Amino acid sequence: MRDYTATRRATAFGSAGVLVTAALIAGAVAAPTASATGSTGSRPGPDREARGVATAAAKAAKTGIDWQDCPADWGLEKPIKCGYVTVPLDYAKPYGKQIKLAVDRIGNTGTAEERQGALIYNPGGPGGSGLRFPRRVTTKAPVWADTAKAYDFVGFDPRGVGKSAPISCVDPQEFVKAPKMDPVPGSEADKRAQRKLAREYAEGCYERSGEMLPHMTTPNTARDLDVIRAALGEKKLNFLGVSYGTYLGAVYGTLFPGHVRRMVVDSVVNPSREKIWYEANLDQDVAFETRWKDWQDWVAANDATFHLGDTRAEVQSEWLELRATAKKNPIGGVVGPAELLGFFQSAPYYDSSWVPVATVFSKYVAGDTQALVDAAAPDLSDTAGNAASENGNAVYTAVECADAKWPTSWKKWDRDNTRLHKDYPFLTWSNAWMNLPCATWPVKQRTPVEVRTGKGLPGVLIVQSERDAATPYGGAVELHKRFKGSRLITEKNAGSHGVTSLVNPCINQRVDTYLLTGKLDGADVTCAPHATPKP
Repeated sequence: MRDYTATRRATAFGSAGVLVTAALIAGAVAAPTASATGSTGSRPGPDREARGVATAAAKAAKTGIDWQDCPADWGLEKPIKCGYVTVPLDYAKPYGKQIKLAVDRIGNTGTAEERQGALIYNPGGPGGSGLRFPRRVTTKAPVWADTAKAYDFVGFDPRGVGKSAPISCVDPQEFVKAPKMDPVPGSEADKRAQRKLAREYAEGCYERSGEMLPHMTTPNTARDLDVIRAALGEKKLNFLGVSYGTYLGAVYGTLFPGHVRRMVVDSVVNPSREKIWYEANLDQDVAFETRWKDWQDWVAANDATFHLGDTRAEVQSEWLELRATAKKNPIGGVVGPAELLGFFQSAPYYDSSWVPVATVFSKYVAGDTQALVDAAAPDLSDTAGNAASENGNAVYTAVECADAKWPTSWKKWDRDNTRLHKDYPFLTWSNAWMNLPCATWPVKQRTPVEVRTGKGLPGVLIVQSERDAATPYGGAVELHKRFKGSRLITEKNAGSHGVTSLVNPCINQRVDTYLLTGKLDGADVTCAPHATPKP
């Protein structure tokens, strides 16, 4: 699946074809629920992982979290506090090797009487850091002001990410070097070269992070989430998951239905076993093409500002000309077709990117190439940012490859992506190369959890835009079917990825009401779209 985090990694391998101490609440750790399943969902007999997570959570509840001022280089201002939660690398061996997960927290802004506990956040990925979530309070994000009165905002780096036993697959400076191969193959030799890169990337992951790879799964991150819940002293979990975070929430709700208090999932990954993850990526290619065209229509409607053509066809013609130019002679020596995709794909991802991407494109056509180089080329001097990009891509690959069994036949990959590329050329081959390491993944691949409603699961609030590119709408419908009692809010005629942080009172008020009172609408709701960006 294309990377689901709040910011796209423009240098992704695929394009390379390429806090106050929390008081412990008595009984914070509930016994594992009867419906908890193992990481395969099919292992007979007692579930060793269910016992392991109960053991780890009980220990974490006693230990708590030693909250301190955050390290200066984490970029988290006071009064945000930081700490660590210790979890087993392998929940089947709860007394074996341990890893530390970085967490942060800001207390609720309301009174002690208003406080309803901690709200834990995951922004997606796999590979995204949630540590910036408490900054929604320090930066006074208006959409979250009411919820912040009731909840401590808690973020964390999932296993393998950032400050939490980070993994790596390749030297970060090599990872970001440009220009990379054009993701769209022009010959069988191009395909062979891309396959070689994908195989070498998988081998690099094993060489650099082999001990972690078998345990880099969504079910394990869900177990980590339960240990964090216990360490916070919370009897039940309040959770906000966006993008891949919705799949983490779906798996958590399946493994620990009785531990959920409130759950909001926004921009939903299709949780069907048949979709995780190969088929989900193919669905994404189709949705990206649709949203790419939406953006082109908007650019054309604003031709007076951007001068890129007053029809979609004219804007597409300018794009193809830019792409061909960059393929023949990379712009500034570094921006080829892969780098262009890394930059331009943010427009179908997020409406907030519509104006910036169109502005850079417009400047280029008017003769200013530097703006495009600045936007799309890697910055080799930004070693910290490059390390974060490489780490995020490593986690993305490791989790998706380990979560499910992937096709190993190149003929299948070639046939499926060749077919899709004919009608959906914007992202298809780029997405294929990004995921191809999973075809030769060097550790065991699991069977995904069968996401379903278990005993004690409360009503879950599902929020989804109708034309989302990264997580197509069908995923929200599928999770809604599987989680009985859930409610689906559909933002019609809209397609931005990550809806809950946008200003749309129809959605914002319902999210607040649910988090503050637990109340859901009596039926599913359709909301008008948020405001279209203005140039």
